[in-house]
Amino acid sequence: MYSCIYKYAGLILFQQSSTLIIMLSTRLKSSTLYILATGFLVLSLFSGSQAQELEQFEEKVTEFTLDNGLTFLVIERHLAPVASFVTFVDVGAANEPAGNTGIAHIFEHMAFKGTHYIGTANWEEEKPLIDKMDDTYQQWVRTRNRPQTDSTRIDSLWSRFKSLQEEAGQYVENNEFAQIIDVHGGTGLNAGTGADQTVYFYSLPENKIELWFSLESDRFKNPVFREFYKEKQVILEERRRRVESSPVGRLIEEMISVSYNTFPYGHPIIGWQSDIEATTIEDTREFFNTHYVPGNMTIAIAGDVDPDHVKQLAKTYFGDLEPGEPAPQVTTEEPPQRGERRFVIEGESQPFYLMGYHTVNMHHPDAKPLQLLGSIISGGRTSRLYKRLVEEEEKALQVIAFNGYPGTKFESLFITFAVPNRGVSPSEVEKLVLDEIEKVKNGAITKEELQRAKTNARANLIRGLDSNSGLAQRFAAAEAQQGDWRAVFTELEELQQVTLDDLQRVAQKYFTKQNRTVGILENAEQDSTASSAPAN
Repeated sequence: MYSCIYKYAGLILFQQSSTLIIMLSTRLKSSTLYILATGFLVLSLFSGSQAQELEQFEEKVTEFTLDNGLTFLVIERHLAPVASFVTFVDVGAANEPAGNTGIAHIFEHMAFKGTHYIGTANWEEEKPLIDKMDDTYQQWVRTRNRPQTDSTRIDSLWSRFKSLQEEAGQYVENNEFAQIIDVHGGTGLNAGTGADQTVYFYSLPENKIELWFSLESDRFKNPVFREFYKEKQVILEERRRRVESSPVGRLIEEMISVSYNTFPYGHPIIGWQSDIEATTIEDTREFFNTHYVPGNMTIAIAGDVDPDHVKQLAKTYFGDLEPGEPAPQVTTEEPPQRGERRFVIEGESQPFYLMGYHTVNMHHPDAKPLQLLGSIISGGRTSRLYKRLVEEEEKALQVIAFNGYPGTKFESLFITFAVPNRGVSPSEVEKLVLDEIEKVKNGAITKEELQRAKTNARANLIRGLDSNSGLAQRFAAAEAQQGDWRAVFTELEELQQVTLDDLQRVAQKYFTKQNRTVGILENAEQDSTASSAPAN
């Protein structure tokens, strides 16, 4: 279902047509980076026009919204007695308050810790201990951060915190939430946090649909923060593996932080270490109460289900969820970049080259031409950069380019990433990359290249939704972030309308020296001319 476009040093990057977003997985032990896929149902549905396909789907999709604002999509697919469930929350790292980067991901972990009734041997005894533990931790953070530290009080508070944490841990029933799902035939239990969204999903036999409603409503109506501080240590270790110990991870993190001065896309999805350490249960509960409101959530169910039965269960289990206040919107805007930005970081690693141009959000008319440009420039072995850098001149081991990093809901980046071959400096690779970009700006792309990119995009979309889970995820994302699940179809129409003039126009508009940021990772033990900027 997902298209892996590059994997190196433990990082996996997935491309969603025009989008690439890193999503931090909770349930997978390897913390696999997860991204929402795009696509359509099955190849057989694409024999006619988009209008005909939309008519077919309109007969299969039932949508309704509860009085509290929670939207449901029900997609009937009576191919097997199973159903996939997706809870899409329109909140990600871009929505995090200052000082609490990583909090969206932290809560995602908490959503698997159970409820008042699941995951605990005695909630009445456990809850007061959790509250006291958090109060003590808050005091410890405040005391530690004072200009004049009181080491005796810091040690005393930490000792009390650890004692309360151990006492609360005696009531924990580990992994009970997941075990219930496993026992009843559930598969694919997971979640992911991205720059723009948080998504929870798994599948169950169709006769267990009420179990899903019971479990899912309970964990969002009655969230607990069980093992909160132990789980933060898991997240910090994840950050060490994925960023501090990963050359590519460090390069990517530096790239977004240098590219963005004001907009929160400049913060890592996993969060800064100091913010993760400082975040408390109270902080996370406030974040949850602010953003996990019914009007900010979309639930999609695909499979062997009856829409009328789903609607009845939705009212029963989610109808009493308080509507709350509308979730606040991100209003910060990144100012235009005033000139090229360049940085070099050192490490015990082979060199890497990374370049980003500021572009647009998913709703902008230029988003689709930029998506196709990414495919033409580096989408596969027939792409321009791959043929020249990897095959013809053998200057790079791999090269990729795409629009939409680290998210697509707001103005994003068009990224080019290259791995120089042995003995080749990043500056040599950069000259070739910029040379190919200049050719694109001068109108070198052919009709054949454009048509091939459109065909590939269509095929990728078709493959993307060949499962209940993929279908539910894509429709939920379109409904939540574009206002209508039918956008799945209109997106393809927009791709088909892109012309060669559109490609040249957006390349000339966005691929400018003033608008780009260049990052290079070079081996600290080697002399390099990596940081020198090319002439153009």
